[in-house]
Amino acid sequence: MGETLWDARRNLDLSRAHPGMVLPAAGLFPTHLDPEAATAVEGWIRDHRTELVAIGEVGLDHWKVKDEAGRALQRSIFDRFISLSLELDLPLNVHSRSTGRETIALLLERGARRVLLHAFDGKALTAAPAVEAGYFFSVPPSIVRSEQKQKLVRRLPLSCLLLETDSPVLGPDPKERNEPANLLVSLRAVAQIKEIPEEAIAAAVEESTLRLFGSRCHHDPDISRGIP
Repeated sequence: MGETLWDARRNLDLSRAHPGMVLPAAGLFPTHLDPEAATAVEGWIRDHRTELVAIGEVGLDHWKVKDEAGRALQRSIFDRFISLSLELDLPLNVHSRSTGRETIALLLERGARRVLLHAFDGKALTAAPAVEAGYFFSVPPSIVRSEQKQKLVRRLPLSCLLLETDSPVLGPDPKERNEPANLLVSLRAVAQIKEIPEEAIAAAVEESTLRLFGSRCHHDPDISRGIP
């Protein structure tokens, strides 16, 4: 995932250097309240759409953006990326910090189809309309210290759960740098909460990942091979 145009270019370079291992996405993080930057990223995504697996990270953030004018601009930029997602049939990786209800409402209002709500910080009741719409929720390693995420995983069906690390943050220890290897921390936490074997969680997550990202997502090696 990327937050800026620079990230998008770097992600694509990495993908070309490591085909099948690094899968690129491009977006504009919601704290970048810059319509010109949004236009530049939007154009770049159109130019490279056949090489991208998703649009992201995009969305809303009311934790950092407090003023109404900024929030209105943020919503306008997000709306543009939702439209682009529908136009290009690319999934959205959505940031929704402190604005889960509004984010889901906008996605549903605009008819967004392929959506991943990453590190969702709302309640299961708030997430319910998104689950019904077929959206996915990814679980970071911070679940081991987050009662909110534990409750979310407990109440949401396994069929809508994916795994993430969001490195370098949202790790199991907030004082340490999070790493991609900590994906197994997420997997084990979900398995424990759901009382389902880790291998079954891995298989379900792989299936859901392919459902969301489709043929663009090359899953070799699959996550289940990383389970000791």
